[in-house]
Amino acid sequence: MAGLDESGSNPDVGLLYDINGLAKDTPSWFDSAAAFVGEYGLLLALVLLVVWCWWGQRKRGTLDDAASSVAAVVWAPLAAGIAVLVNVPIRGFVERPRPFRLHRGVELLVDGKNDYSFVSDHATLAMAIGAGLFVANRKFGIVGLCLAAVEGFLRVFMGVHYPTDVVGGFALGTAVTLLLSPLAMALLTPLTKMIGRSGRMGWLVWDRKVAPVAAPLSGTATTTQAAGAASVDPDERDLAA
Repeated sequence: MAGLDESGSNPDVGLLYDINGLAKDTPSWFDSAAAFVGEYGLLLALVLLVVWCWWGQRKRGTLDDAASSVAAVVWAPLAAGIAVLVNVPIRGFVERPRPFRLHRGVELLVDGKNDYSFVSDHATLAMAIGAGLFVANRKFGIVGLCLAAVEGFLRVFMGVHYPTDVVGGFALGTAVTLLLSPLAMALLTPLTKMIGRSGRMGWLVWDRKVAPVAAPLSGTATTTQAAGAASVDPDERDLAA
């Protein structure tokens, strides 16, 4: 299906040339580094960010809080995988060739791209993980969304995608993550709670060392608890809890 305009008058193509044209003015070592980062590096960084976020969410005060938070973190990579699967029929339906196959002067920084262009798998994966992390924890989510934006820019810079391929990937990744999040949380939270109660696997969900200490019986207990609650950084309160 030739549903997307490939002509040079298309603003999408003009923006492609503007971004990809930067590669002509940068040294070869920078282009190689950008190609590696855009192909592998940022996705690896997002995976490490998920692991970092998971490690922190385990340290919630109660099992219920930790289980719901860890479930939200687990949903991020699962949503990314589902979004890529959803993209398979979309690519087959649109059948948009890669930009370097249709336009002269496009600097191709990576080889082996023989499949269709719309939508970008890398942009879909990155944004799905970023949106999933934002559901789990705002601070980690903001970092994830920024990494996804850089990933999208580099896909165009590398000459393997049009800007609309990236925008479509962002939309697909976000939609899958947010629309399926309620169902995913309903299924994953009981599972993480069950794992958290287990003896050997419980550490995957909840760090028992940070379990809340019983409050004293004195009248200052309420005041101490209120002060502790007020001191919690609002950004650390995940959206899934």
